[in-house]
Amino acid sequence: MGGLRLLAVALTCCWWPQGSQGKTLRGSFSSAAARDTQGQSIGHFEFHGDHALLCVRINNIAIAIGKEAKLYLFQAQEWLKLQESSHGYSCSEKLSRAQLTMTMNQTEHNLTVSQIPSPQTWHVFYADKYTCRDDKENSQVEDIPFEMVLLNPDAEGNPFDHFSARESGLHEFFFLLVLVYFVIACIYAQSLWQAIKKGGPMHMILKVLTTALLLQAGSALANYIHFSRYSKDGIGVPFMGSLAEFFDIASQIHMLYLLLSLCMGWTIVRMKKSQSRPLQWDSTPASTGIAVFIVITQSILLLWEQFEDTSHHSYHSHHNLAGILLIILRICLALSLGYGLYQIITVERSTLKREFYITFAKGCILWFLCHPVLTCISILFSDYQRDKVITIGVILCQSVSMVILYRLFLSHSLYWEVSSLSSVTLPLTISSGHKSRPHF
Repeated sequence: MGGLRLLAVALTCCWWPQGSQGKTLRGSFSSAAARDTQGQSIGHFEFHGDHALLCVRINNIAIAIGKEAKLYLFQAQEWLKLQESSHGYSCSEKLSRAQLTMTMNQTEHNLTVSQIPSPQTWHVFYADKYTCRDDKENSQVEDIPFEMVLLNPDAEGNPFDHFSARESGLHEFFFLLVLVYFVIACIYAQSLWQAIKKGGPMHMILKVLTTALLLQAGSALANYIHFSRYSKDGIGVPFMGSLAEFFDIASQIHMLYLLLSLCMGWTIVRMKKSQSRPLQWDSTPASTGIAVFIVITQSILLLWEQFEDTSHHSYHSHHNLAGILLIILRICLALSLGYGLYQIITVERSTLKREFYITFAKGCILWFLCHPVLTCISILFSDYQRDKVITIGVILCQSVSMVILYRLFLSHSLYWEVSSLSSVTLPLTISSGHKSRPHF
């Protein structure tokens, strides 16, 4: 397992995405960039409510006036229609179809985006008098530094909220999640630590499961810190956003290796293992090789997906090939592990052992299938809600899966009966005052 941890760190450290584009944007309006793309793309934002605000500050007013600098705002659906239209609109015709236009002839400009019946994505583009020209007259024209702040109305209707409609609610969710982790740690940390220190055949399982849980808690804390700062300045702490995704990927790798190692030990090589000790960690070459191969495959797909989608959230809507392959991989894993456990359950005569394997199968299937299922369910929601549905849903489902596994492996009665270790002191028993029970 130590080698796998080094592999996880190496794979994840190779990818450290740049900070996602915050809602306080800084850069330069470039005539050359605007001409090359028929309008320089500045950013996009999901406005909502009646008093959303776009605020732009520039320093060099003289150049802006000389270039007739303007900002053009397009609703996402209208912009998509223009891009896909077969009419072949010219540069000037595209710009003329913008829903809102702002002429930059002052140091600070405020544009109110109002009367929005439902949250909508707006694209912001920069263009000037050189944008639709074919000559190179503007090649030496100076760029215009700017700062742009995009704001939505808060609960009182004032435009002070940096969160877009796509991100609203995540700050509060991660606060509650961190609070729950803290309360649980205060209640169970000491007992869990004592269980891990006792060692025994379940030591490695509990150790890896706890490591994955700590990584998830670290991801939640990093996300909360990022969003807390983001709520004040619209930029956040990009490093913390990247750290949250780092922790989440590492947690996914640990859990995948744990579940695969256990299931491989019970399915692929179970005929070679002692049936009286079915819960020991399996480390045969066959099971370890398969587990490591699948872990590396998922790691590559996760990193590939992050390269193509740099927004700071751990779970994505899977609009690219890497995301689709991840969905297929998780479905295949759930089906194969479910089938392997089903074979064990059908031939198992013991009621307690069947109950144990059924509960373990529920934990595995919930962990692997929650993401694909929630991705399908998210299609029923509006575009701006989909990432939130997936992010919140997956975190909650995987947390429930971890609770199921913890209860299963820390259960005094089930562990006692299934592991057939009643003749020795159970390493995972929280309370030391137990009585001997007959072998199952």
